[in-house]
Amino acid sequence: MNTLHFYKFDGAGNDFVLLDIRSHNPQLTTEQIAHICHRRFGVGADGLMTLGNADGYDFEMRYYNSDGRLGSMCGNGGRCITAFAHLLGIEPQQGSAYRFVGYDGPHEGELLMWDDEQRVGIVRLAMRDVAVSDIRRCLDGWFLDTGSPHYVQRVVDLEHYDVVTEGRRLRHLTDEFPEGTNVNFVEDLPDGRLMVRTYERGVEDETWACGTGVTACAIVSGNQRLVTRGGDFKVTFQSTGTDYRQVQLTGPVACNFEGEWTINH
Repeated sequence: MNTLHFYKFDGAGNDFVLLDIRSHNPQLTTEQIAHICHRRFGVGADGLMTLGNADGYDFEMRYYNSDGRLGSMCGNGGRCITAFAHLLGIEPQQGSAYRFVGYDGPHEGELLMWDDEQRVGIVRLAMRDVAVSDIRRCLDGWFLDTGSPHYVQRVVDLEHYDVVTEGRRLRHLTDEFPEGTNVNFVEDLPDGRLMVRTYERGVEDETWACGTGVTACAIVSGNQRLVTRGGDFKVTFQSTGTDYRQVQLTGPVACNFEGEWTINH
């Protein structure tokens, strides 16, 4: 038997199990990760992340979906692992922002606010640039990659929309999305914010927030103030006419609890 010390974080309700593997890598199997993430038989999470060593960076982030498979970039995961690094006592090697490497390359994450007692804060994450030529109209919306593939579609009465049924249908349209996609439904709110609800591949369900998803929604809508079921986000960027640069995702994070998990081999 192997015992893991884990931490449970959430970024606006998008929740993760985090492991520090800098000195010991347990080499978890797909089935073991899925078991840990299971909401009835495990800890329960939308995904699992490991924080490891990486030459030239403060750390490496590896993200696994709740089905146990290695996933692409996770925006809220990147924000949570930034706070996790601070909690572990890791200091940024350069400046105030952590430099780490993820699935889609280098990222920078910075704690804008952190309460050591409550273990809650606000984290800003630098996202990848997006070329205008890589954004395509399809079906009734837009498709783009913000570190993970996303389809964005406007709907009416989003609060009561069947996100799971319609999201699952669109996610598996292999003619449009050969590798599958995350699906986002959006609606303008009276106060000027954009409401976003997301069906995530790998989780195969609606999540309370999706960082790469709200980033994709902000880019195609031009609205930088977004609200999800789990909390509010701000997405800033510079549009040059040919691409979107200096994309920054800002929102809440929290460390919910930590504990021990025994893996039976």
